[in-house]
Amino acid sequence: MAIRKSEFSLALNQVATERGIPVEEVLDSIKAAVKIAYRKEYGEEEIEDFRVDIDPDTGEARIFEDNIDVTPPGFGRIAAQTAKQVIIQKIREAEKKAVVNYFGKQVGLVISGRVIRSDGKNVFVDIGRAEAVLPQEEQIRGEKYYPNNRFLFYLVSAEGEEGRYKILISRRHENLIKELFRREVPELSQGAVEIREIVREAGERTKIAVNSKERGVDPVGSCVGQKGVRIQSVINSLGIDEKIDVIQWSNDPKTFIINAVSPSKAMEVHLNEKDKVADLYVESDELSLIIGRDGQNIRLASQLTGYTLNAFSKEKLQEKK
Repeated sequence: MAIRKSEFSLALNQVATERGIPVEEVLDSIKAAVKIAYRKEYGEEEIEDFRVDIDPDTGEARIFEDNIDVTPPGFGRIAAQTAKQVIIQKIREAEKKAVVNYFGKQVGLVISGRVIRSDGKNVFVDIGRAEAVLPQEEQIRGEKYYPNNRFLFYLVSAEGEEGRYKILISRRHENLIKELFRREVPELSQGAVEIREIVREAGERTKIAVNSKERGVDPVGSCVGQKGVRIQSVINSLGIDEKIDVIQWSNDPKTFIINAVSPSKAMEVHLNEKDKVADLYVESDELSLIIGRDGQNIRLASQLTGYTLNAFSKEKLQEKK
């Protein structure tokens, strides 16, 4: 007997019933592994014509060649060890598959995690039932990921292959901001307000364009909250002092561009619809504000609106005229 009946039945039941794997699949895997073990132990090179029978009740393994029982004396111990290894492997594979299924349903959401370690580039994070990877390209520049520090992450993907799983998370993804707003703003989760566009330079600044789908609902006010409480809650949850501009979306390109480069004041906008270029003319003392530090404000506004934005002083416009 390969394994005592109670042990074999219990192990097989654990895999088949608790892990959701068919009994036949487990037995077929055991048969294949026992055949390989037989070849290694007894030096048989040609084993294609050999057949392995496993008693599903007792776990006893027998080797047949041309329907003749050729099971060597004492082979039961080898078969038993092989069967145990296969069952353990199947349990691990089932657990990993369950992890992938569980987190696969949460892709696109925000999850909490605790930093475990770093290998210099990748950061490994405990997210509860599994370990996730925060690749270097998904990290915020300058942010420190010390062991045991907790962060919120955007779950990018959860995939399994050959008994392994790989869960990717991000701190840079613009949808991290989007999902944090959904947590804080009931109007977003209920559908009264929608996020039309979002662009982000992680750790520094985000611009998010919102629109109302119901009359009488102020989309910007809903996202900012009374005295800025909602937007501040998003920033606090993010864990870094990132500036967030909430902008009123508009079908009219000129209006949308003016909103996108806020908080600068009134300006004149000249559009080139064909080339998707817009020249903005503002007062000289507003020029640095519209451009922003290192060009960040106008760069993000360009990405948000889909137009290449150029800022000039109104004196420049007078010269052209």
